[in-house]
Amino acid sequence: MLDFTKGNGLIIAIDSKARSAAWHDFKTKKRGKTMEQFIVSKNVYIVSEESDRTTFHNARGKSNMDLTVVNTQILQAVTNWEIYEEDSCSDHSIIKFCIGHHRKQDRQQHNYGIRYVINEQVLNRFERNLIASVATNFQKGKVTNIQHLDKELATQAKETCDIEKVLDKLQETITTACNNSFGNAEINQKWTK
Repeated sequence: MLDFTKGNGLIIAIDSKARSAAWHDFKTKKRGKTMEQFIVSKNVYIVSEESDRTTFHNARGKSNMDLTVVNTQILQAVTNWEIYEEDSCSDHSIIKFCIGHHRKQDRQQHNYGIRYVINEQVLNRFERNLIASVATNFQKGKVTNIQHLDKELATQAKETCDIEKVLDKLQETITTACNNSFGNAEINQKWTK
């Protein structure tokens, strides 16, 4: 999707099913760490802001798992992000923000996690490592075509009763392929825009 923006602004609203302090959740879980790494690797930014309200709440608890992610071209134009207090008739809250030229002052963006160093030379190695890792972890035998592997995984996801388990395994598999393919640098600082 990012490849097709052709220099235009991009806003993505995500029900990430992932928890991380990077988007002001109470804790960081494994899926959250992987989502952080993915966001950093794609050079996009989380514009979600800290709030007394949460983006998700039900009888079992509450968290911030809904993200608003933007690319560089529109980063400065997205302002006044907030979790709306009106009822949404859902367990997810309404999120609203403005797209324009006015910004709140002194807003901080936190970014913690791993930033992968990616170049053209290692992309083929990543594809090979991903195919091998998925084939091993999902017991798909010897597969050499990523499109075939994608269809196999889609079928498995449709047929499973425990999609969370499949997603956790896939996330772990992708992280392993990234770690085996790319150099990385830990990101443990915060910056002010």
